[in-house]
Amino acid sequence: MSNINLIDSFQEFKDFKNIDRPTVISVLEEVFRSMLRKRYGNDENCDIIVNPDNGDLEIWRTRTVMEDGFSEDDDLEIELAEAQAIDPDLEVGDDYIEQITLESFGRRAILAARQTLVSKILELEKDEIFKKYKDRVGEIVTGEVYQVWKKETLVLDDEGNELLLPKTEQIPADYFKKGDSVRAIIDKVEMLNGNPKIIISRTAPEFLQRLFEMEVPEIFDGLITIKKIVREPGERAKVAVESYDDRIDPVGACVGMKGSRIHGIVRELKNENIDVINYTNNISLYIQRALSPAKITSIKLDDEEKRAAVYLKPDQVSLAIGRGGHNIKLAGKLTGYEIDVYREAHEDDEDVDIEEFSDEIEGWIIDEFKRVGLDTAKSVLALTVDELVKRTDLEDNTVKDVMEILRSEFE
Repeated sequence: MSNINLIDSFQEFKDFKNIDRPTVISVLEEVFRSMLRKRYGNDENCDIIVNPDNGDLEIWRTRTVMEDGFSEDDDLEIELAEAQAIDPDLEVGDDYIEQITLESFGRRAILAARQTLVSKILELEKDEIFKKYKDRVGEIVTGEVYQVWKKETLVLDDEGNELLLPKTEQIPADYFKKGDSVRAIIDKVEMLNGNPKIIISRTAPEFLQRLFEMEVPEIFDGLITIKKIVREPGERAKVAVESYDDRIDPVGACVGMKGSRIHGIVRELKNENIDVINYTNNISLYIQRALSPAKITSIKLDDEEKRAAVYLKPDQVSLAIGRGGHNIKLAGKLTGYEIDVYREAHEDDEDVDIEEFSDEIEGWIIDEFKRVGLDTAKSVLALTVDELVKRTDLEDNTVKDVMEILRSEFE
């Protein structure tokens, strides 16, 4: 057994990607000091020298030369006759310094030390990975898809560290295969059974914020502030922005010339619709902007209950609500108000296209009325329930429900 075993071991660990050399050397020293304590009972009179460049290790043990018969502790002292047999120039009181070779510990001790070294280094590396990513929560990371499972995807960063992208943190339209490059935000970092677990997310609002910071220099430089972001991942997002410089149009800067800046973000988010609006302290105006692209006629606010009654023309109602109700839901989250949408009252001589009631009346029922030439609210209300049942293939109760909805429009 020679020093080559230690050199090989050290070469394995001295270039560890997440641990600095002084830390590795201190771990090496501690492992061998432990071996010395087991063998001699004391390591205080031993010096360990590690060469970080080639992995060489030297262990030097110092004992005091004592008169023959006066040595009380062989681990700290050596008798004169024994010392002079090695170096005739030594006298009583001198230091006897000897080099401890690795093979003198025995094969079993060396294997045990190497195992301890491996264990300590791996433990240190896990701690370093945990600390490194704990400090990076909220940052964007780019990695390569290594494995795709049903509930999560394993991603490796450029240093080979494992990142987990759960299905719940993926945009519904996301589809990954091995080797794909993926961008996400570092969402959570925790220790699980001694191993760092790094969760990344593509659905968090912060992911969208970081993408804006990357695409819009004015946000990165602090000239434009993102006040709030709300998202329905893969469907729609609303971003409220504000500029402290009157010369800068925050919405225009975020969208870019012909949408050049926002197009890259939309592509990254699998064609998620992104509404960028100007932030304002005027709640009425803020709600009006939040319900974009719908145009509002009037708003009544209840600040205590945090509710807003919004009145719109019939052709704007479906725009305000949005597909799947996403637009009104996000507007409520953005402004902090519960928003109720109402059709604007009409004059008696006004009529309303029956299509405008599509959020309250099912499409197949509307189609049935239109099939028999009844395409406005008043044309339906002009007939009795019996007449409508005869003309259409609708049930009595269905017709009554429809007439009640249409009648309330004109009350």
